[in-house]
Amino acid sequence: MLDRGVILDVDGTLVDTNYQHALAWYMAFREHEVTVPIWRVHRHLGMGGDQLVEAVAGAEVEREFGDELRDAHDVLYLASIQTISAFDGARGLLEDLKSAGRQAVIASSAGERELDHYLDLLDARGLVQGWTTAADVEQTKPEPDLVLAALNKLGTEDAVMVGDTPWDVEAARRAGIATVAVLTGGFSSAELIEAGAAAVYESLPALRNELEAALEIDA
Repeated sequence: MLDRGVILDVDGTLVDTNYQHALAWYMAFREHEVTVPIWRVHRHLGMGGDQLVEAVAGAEVEREFGDELRDAHDVLYLASIQTISAFDGARGLLEDLKSAGRQAVIASSAGERELDHYLDLLDARGLVQGWTTAADVEQTKPEPDLVLAALNKLGTEDAVMVGDTPWDVEAARRAGIATVAVLTGGFSSAELIEAGAAAVYESLPALRNELEAALEIDA
């Protein structure tokens, strides 16, 4: 399986964004006089906005404010995007995959402006086969659309996901592939394993140290 492809989540996995997203969602809810604890928002990061609003605040809030909340989150998050940094080892992981001849796709349901910022931050364009954006999916994680779109860009169904949230693991499972998880998103090893992660690493450098073995793990 040396030609197995790799699907790389970006938010919380390659770039340190989860807490900026959590705060942006919290502030968006508050703008609409909906108060939810930030920890509850964090528990649902990894879901896209089409899933997160109802999961965090309920069906009534989704019906009344869903699109407005998503728009508000996007504005608030983009206002903080210059505070984002790449995780230690993120570009090195992309370089490792390229050097090993692995085909890799960055899987994101973000808009093009946001994803372009991440690609610039990682200087990733010459290191991966491609990437996905919001335009490639109808429903976000934990639905499998994003993973299936990434598999299509890889041109193979033999791949492994690298992610940081239980929702990454669930989306990959529904698409029929295994997930190797890292702790960079703020979820515990126990949570990720319970969700079905095939292996969990403390950090990207730890994953890089065992990369070939990690990427050949089966679901």
